[in-house]
Amino acid sequence: MALPPDQAAHFTGLLRKAGIRITRQRVALMAVLTSATDHPDAIDLHKRTKAHEPSTSLATVYRTLAALEAKGVIQHHNFEGGGARFELVPKIHHDHIVDLDSGKVIEFKSDKIERLQAEIAAQLGYEVLHHRFELYCRKISDKG
Repeated sequence: MALPPDQAAHFTGLLRKAGIRITRQRVALMAVLTSATDHPDAIDLHKRTKAHEPSTSLATVYRTLAALEAKGVIQHHNFEGGGARFELVPKIHHDHIVDLDSGKVIEFKSDKIERLQAEIAAQLGYEVLHHRFELYCRKISDKG
């Protein structure tokens, strides 16, 4: 399944900007990463990319993910109880809830949490430059 020319050009531009060699497989992987609404692992990305570009190998996915991470295009998360999962570097900072039963990762943003973290750091004489905040949760039962 080929990407529409305008999408292929967009993903080619992203790869070129990151200084990564352009291949059909890498363009397809960028398309998959960009359209992902979850936080897929390398195996999921490989399966999804093969649907667009059947010649994509798992090794290509791993090498490309490493190169994209090194260039700051993607970030990986090592959520407890699972392997590395990936997402494009978000334009707006967000944090994560990991559902321990389903493995689902939910993104959220809280200005209150951000302010509290900055206040705590300042009280201890620090400035927050980067952080990751993850909550590991179980759904509350509706048993009444």
